[in-house]
Amino acid sequence: MPFRTRAAVTGAVLATVTVLLCPAAAAARPGAAPAAPRAAAERSAPNWTAAPAPGGGARPSGRDRPYFYLEGGPGAVMNDRISLGNPTDRAVTVHLRGADVGSGTGGGDAAGRGSGSGAWVAFAAKEVRIPPRTRAGVPFTVTVPPDAVPGDHPGALVAARTGPGGGERRVRMHLRVSGPTLSAVTVENVSVGRRGSAAVIRYTLVNRGNTVLAPRLAVRADGVFGPVLRRAARALPVELLPGRRVQRTETWPDPPGLDAVDVRLDVSAAGAATSSGSAPYTAVPWGLFVAGALVLAAGGGGGWLWLRRRTATPSVRSQDEGGAEVAEDERELASTGSGARA
Repeated sequence: MPFRTRAAVTGAVLATVTVLLCPAAAAARPGAAPAAPRAAAERSAPNWTAAPAPGGGARPSGRDRPYFYLEGGPGAVMNDRISLGNPTDRAVTVHLRGADVGSGTGGGDAAGRGSGSGAWVAFAAKEVRIPPRTRAGVPFTVTVPPDAVPGDHPGALVAARTGPGGGERRVRMHLRVSGPTLSAVTVENVSVGRRGSAAVIRYTLVNRGNTVLAPRLAVRADGVFGPVLRRAARALPVELLPGRRVQRTETWPDPPGLDAVDVRLDVSAAGAATSSGSAPYTAVPWGLFVAGALVLAAGGGGGWLWLRRRTATPSVRSQDEGGAEVAEDERELASTGSGARA
């Protein structure tokens, strides 16, 4: 057998033996490609979740609840559960606490009234370790103080992951203390100012009741010659908590260039009477104002010169006439004296 033929046959035999003896190495190559997509899928999956446990609460709504709703009178103790899920391959440790809406810590009301519901929450365990691919339900209680004011006391349950990765989940808690409720909103400190070619309406909303409000705003403006702005009532992106004061602005992109306008705001909310506030706005073009000032200045200067000349001319004439009269008198005296001497 020639040398080249023997070499080719030997190479083919060695390749065949290698494949037969190492099937795992040959199979590993096709299977290695999905490793990267699988890692990406694990990274994109949520590492852990926090939500109300299915059912429970004062108003259960099937298996999924977007928030907790609890209602009871002063001194009441209410129970519920928060569900913590860990779909990953590693254990997750989570720290639990209560908080007020709009604040990061419990024990104080966001509106500054010291009656926040975050301090009323007590968990069965403040720190929970969730094994991989496990969901844990943690009971908690809400104890309403005996002197709690009736109305809405919104809060939140905060689950913060400890260790590497960190992260925080907040679940809203709508808590209502039973008793007389009052819904009241006012609009205050209305003002209108210029910003370039537009106008800006500034105002303050105040919740003077004990319920959470979703305010609606209507805007109108009337000038000397009739209406110049009409905006129908619309919902504002604001959750107005009891006792809360919020400052807001409305942009008026095309105000009149020359007019005296009265701007009025009407604010309403469910169960609350409509509150109104107004402010004047006078639009005067700066170009016209400057031109008018220049015209007045020029007219005033010309009038002053004319009046000065008119006042000065009679005195000159009187002096001329007086001088002429004096000259005639002197001539008469001269002629009289000459006649007397003759």
